[in-house]
Amino acid sequence: MLIETATPRDEISWSDMKKLLLATAVACLLMAQDKVDEAATAKFRSEEMEHSQILHTLHMLTDRYGPRVTGTPNHEAAAKWAVAEMTSWGMKNAHLEAWDFGHPGWTNERAYGFIDAPVRENLKFEVLAWTPSTNGTAAGSAIQLELPQGPPAPVNPDAPAAARGGRGGRGGSPALLGPTKEEMDQWVAATKGKIGGKMVLIGKAAVIPVNFDPPQKRRDDEQVKAQYDPANPGGGRGRGGFGAGGRGRGNQDPNRLTANQVAEAVDAMLISGGALVRVNDGARADGIIVAQQHRAYDPAKTIPTVILRNDDYGRIERLLADGEDVRLEFTIANHVYPEGKTSYNVVGEIPGSDKADEIVMLGGHLDSWHSGTGATDNAIGSSIMLEAARLIQQMGLKPRRTIRVGLWSGEEEGLLGSLAYVKQHFGTFENPKPEFAKLDCYFNVDTGTGRLRGAGIFGPPEAAAVLRPVLAQFADWGLFGANTTSSRATGGTDSTSFNNAGLPGVGFQQDPIEYNSLTHHTNLDTYERIIPDDVKKAAAEVAAAVWQVANREQMVPRFTKDNMPAPVEAR
Repeated sequence: MLIETATPRDEISWSDMKKLLLATAVACLLMAQDKVDEAATAKFRSEEMEHSQILHTLHMLTDRYGPRVTGTPNHEAAAKWAVAEMTSWGMKNAHLEAWDFGHPGWTNERAYGFIDAPVRENLKFEVLAWTPSTNGTAAGSAIQLELPQGPPAPVNPDAPAAARGGRGGRGGSPALLGPTKEEMDQWVAATKGKIGGKMVLIGKAAVIPVNFDPPQKRRDDEQVKAQYDPANPGGGRGRGGFGAGGRGRGNQDPNRLTANQVAEAVDAMLISGGALVRVNDGARADGIIVAQQHRAYDPAKTIPTVILRNDDYGRIERLLADGEDVRLEFTIANHVYPEGKTSYNVVGEIPGSDKADEIVMLGGHLDSWHSGTGATDNAIGSSIMLEAARLIQQMGLKPRRTIRVGLWSGEEEGLLGSLAYVKQHFGTFENPKPEFAKLDCYFNVDTGTGRLRGAGIFGPPEAAAVLRPVLAQFADWGLFGANTTSSRATGGTDSTSFNNAGLPGVGFQQDPIEYNSLTHHTNLDTYERIIPDDVKKAAAEVAAAVWQVANREQMVPRFTKDNMPAPVEAR
């Protein structure tokens, strides 16, 4: 473990003092240079609050084209609609850019299930993506299996306490290591003969305690001001919102199987043993279901799989414990699209004038998961960026730099679309392409319907100083400033794809509202969860920030060769 030694606070060297004075002088120079276009800001406010089109955009992306899973016809149709919409506003060069997703597309076309005995009841569930259909209607008795496990995993004592627990639904029990290969083989041999023609429940039902202290929906203004106050120790420097965390575990025991190795062994057993359907616990309260993807992206490597509402899963578990023969029935029809191996990012521009070869980008991911219609994750982010560009375009404003919108696919599978775009167009700080020097910065929104509260930018302190004056124009709407990050790790959202390359990515932090508690990747991520006033104000704020950066004399300050953080492999 690397241990850094700190210089005592009362022993500041003359070299450090000179650096501090220089940084202060540069910041003052930037503030003097960056006079905010207050007239344009006022127009963005009034136009958006009086003549907004953002709810129409959200309606189309969710109700008409949602969900928008990467590689599916829905996503491609949404992307083509966005191209047509930007073109209708007068934007230029709106088009799709292909990239290699490498997996076929997948959709669930219909699914229904029931308890047939000892009671008759509808089941509430979602289908796991990239799993196969049932062969017509599958019916059989339920069996519940508990996977073999090893001892508690070693904990990194330096990790935050919140990162050390196990599954929250089980009351924060410690995470366990996997079994050894011998233990897994013995379990498979003892279990395989029991699952033929069965509906297989994997694991015990999560126990979800009643929440007597629900998470806040709005952040306190004073707390946010302190977070973004550059005079507050640690306040002017942040993590950028994403890509900075660890998992809190020590090294895995090389003699024990990883979670993926255990999952592969279970899949192989379910296929060879003739199981009909795999049933996983939703493990969330209030009927919330999170259904993402099977890790192999190949329906031939698993059996039909559903994520069952925790209430239904627990009921079946209790009936089985009574010795009942619980019979279940599922009908699942999925569709695989081989052509989905090629996916598309959406690009559209407002041409610049005297600095047209320099680019200011704004964007968000257009793709979603399939159990909802992808409203808060992330039709909202895409719609905010489209609306911000529409404001600039339809108000007849002519930016100095070219303004480019980018709407990404493959974000949910690992930031794949934005990483492909950055690699193709910009390269990296260590291996740049010609456009690398021409990208001013990239703005991103991707955490739901809440108000924008501040921005984190990858760069030196002077980069945040560029953003503060324009963001300060919206303090009455709760937007309180900017801080910086030096992390080049990817994770969380697409701005980190730009950070990873050494480019200035800007991620906006938002009020949480119901994002992590209710809508993120869930069956409740729908149009009804949108707060219209929040998203309208966000569009005006982004438009003003983009307009400000697009018209500055100088580009946003970047890390230089002397202070650029070391590269990190994109994950």
